[in-house]
Amino acid sequence: MKKESITYHKSDFQTEPFLNFNDPNVVNKLKEAINYVESNLSKEYPLYIGGKEYYSDNKIKSINPGDFSQVIGIFQDSTQEHAELAIKAAKDAFKNWSKLDPSQRANIFFRAANILRQRKYEAIAWMILEVGKNYSEADADVAETIDYLEYYAQQMLNLAQNPHQLLKFPGEKNFYHYLPLGVVLVIPPWNFPLAIPAGMAIAAMVTGNTVILKPANDACFMSYFFYSIMKEAGLPDGVLNYLSGRGSGVGDYLVKHPDIRMIAFTGSKEVGMYIYKEASLVRPGQKHLKRVIAEMGGKNAIIVDDIKNEELLTHAVNSVLVSAFGYQGQKCSACSRLLLHKNIYKKFMEMFVEKVKNIEVGLPKENKFMGPVINKSAQDKIMEYISIGKQKNKLSFGGNKLFEDKGYYIQPTIFEQVSYNDVIAQEEIFGPVLAVMEFDEFEKALEIANSTEYGLTGAVFSENRYHINKAIEEFHCGNLYINRKCTGAIVGVHPFGGFNMSGTDAKAGGPDYLLYFLQGRTVSEKLDF
Repeated sequence: MKKESITYHKSDFQTEPFLNFNDPNVVNKLKEAINYVESNLSKEYPLYIGGKEYYSDNKIKSINPGDFSQVIGIFQDSTQEHAELAIKAAKDAFKNWSKLDPSQRANIFFRAANILRQRKYEAIAWMILEVGKNYSEADADVAETIDYLEYYAQQMLNLAQNPHQLLKFPGEKNFYHYLPLGVVLVIPPWNFPLAIPAGMAIAAMVTGNTVILKPANDACFMSYFFYSIMKEAGLPDGVLNYLSGRGSGVGDYLVKHPDIRMIAFTGSKEVGMYIYKEASLVRPGQKHLKRVIAEMGGKNAIIVDDIKNEELLTHAVNSVLVSAFGYQGQKCSACSRLLLHKNIYKKFMEMFVEKVKNIEVGLPKENKFMGPVINKSAQDKIMEYISIGKQKNKLSFGGNKLFEDKGYYIQPTIFEQVSYNDVIAQEEIFGPVLAVMEFDEFEKALEIANSTEYGLTGAVFSENRYHINKAIEEFHCGNLYINRKCTGAIVGVHPFGGFNMSGTDAKAGGPDYLLYFLQGRTVSEKLDF
């Protein structure tokens, strides 16, 4: 592979700016992209293994969750035979890819970032239709993907060009460097359908590993789109293998396979725990312990203290609304518990409920604030939790399905008179449902915030420096935000990952994330005999 005469410096990395949807020209460009995408629906897409196309007898349909009439695409339900082919292709590609100069690998990802910039509107449009994100949510997902491409490429260059300095020892020459692991299985969720599969796969590949990407069934196209971007950027065949298929079939087979060296997973706690258990078993032919990174969700709390400043209180109201109901609450970082100081409880709730009543729910392509939840199973599960809340707690707003003949829509839903140990305050719902609780002492609020088995994100709105410092010390979560929303982590700015049952706390978008995909090696040469 020809080496490019391009030099990148750490100062070159800047986060990708978001589009301005108040600009009519930007909106028109996106509408044109949506029209283009809608003219290309219902096509069939193959598996890509070692650069070759494969088809299966059984298919997976990706449906627009906000408009049942639209089939995004038809994808292959891969088999164990396809999995074996993918593992062989990845192992074969690893031989050369792992030895390629890091700068040559990195330049492929820098190129991919520029290609994605050029195709940004198309990527946003596909995402709006496949998973029901509005304009801003989809734009942020694509921007995050561009950031991962450039940030991880730059991080790899930093690791290669700035090796760790070891202590000097008389009569010896010693150095320390990193080697890739081998074949990495990437299992992403559907809710960040480009950023998360891309982020995990980029980290694996830029460090010299090869990847089998098994996308979520509800977001097969966006992972295919990522594959197409990487191929256009010049990624060699076999480095990234696209293997759509059901988790209970090909996914389970790959998790248990002895040639998989590492699994990068984001999804539910139940599936994450299963993968963690299965990966711990050493099977015949396996001569390594599998690494697992797992991000498994959250039950995130926002604490609003006794705020006197009207501007900060209004900011808190708006931040809670976005954190709880942005993308229908379908984020592992979303706020699902709201803890309000008794002195501001009534005023806050009056302001908050009024704003929630004015949330527009509808088609994402019309840029409504809230769209559909991802599928019928998710809708049913969320409605079950709403039913539990109705029996135990006070329903202040929402609680119903909407537009049942068109898509999987649910009203933004608020429950009050909730105890910290109620079901809706303990279990992850992954939908637009908010449990509101009252506190009188800040220490009690922190106790409630820490009372679940999760520890992903949290936020505190306060003017009290002592309380802020106490939260920094005692609020046990991987990403704590002060006087800002608990969603919207930015690559290189807010390294992302959680504690406890939220996962392994591998900080995606952080300075040490790539090390999970590498193994350190020491070389020592004796100079005098």
